[in-house]
Amino acid sequence: MTTVTLMTTALGAVVAQNVFFYMIAAIMVFAALRVVTSDNIVHAALYLVVVLAGVAAQFVLLGAEFLGVTQVLVYIGAVVVLFLFGIMLTRAKVGSEANLDHQNRWPAILTAVMLLLVMAYAVIDFAGDEEIEVINASPTSVQEVSDAIFSTYIVAFEAISVLLLAALIGAIVVARKE
Repeated sequence: MTTVTLMTTALGAVVAQNVFFYMIAAIMVFAALRVVTSDNIVHAALYLVVVLAGVAAQFVLLGAEFLGVTQVLVYIGAVVVLFLFGIMLTRAKVGSEANLDHQNRWPAILTAVMLLLVMAYAVIDFAGDEEIEVINASPTSVQEVSDAIFSTYIVAFEAISVLLLAALIGAIVVARKE
């Protein structure tokens, strides 16, 4: 193959990756908005699944397949299931509820916009007009990641598992008011 053919193929792959990135990002933004605006709590949890699946897809697009699979297993497979158990155990109303609005909606929107502006300023101030250098680090194997989790980060790993267990026990206690 010639150099021009290789460059054209690489450029096509980059353009396709950008198109898929923006498509997935748009779906994630829509689903995230539906999480906070849905009247049905089960639908909100299912929209959260769409957002988390989009994060996993973004990881796969970036070439971090291990993180994508971990995202699916841990967040979609465990955390969302925990949320759904919590919803079922607390006997929350499954259908739509009419009176979910709150009088502090406008202060909350103002706070969200201010937070967005502060974060945007921080990112722009950090980068400025400079081009951010991409570090070509060697890929990390799954064995190295697992060794780090179960040696260096074992305390944090176990703390999170205890926290999730406590949340599930709390949902059961709240649901069973005997």
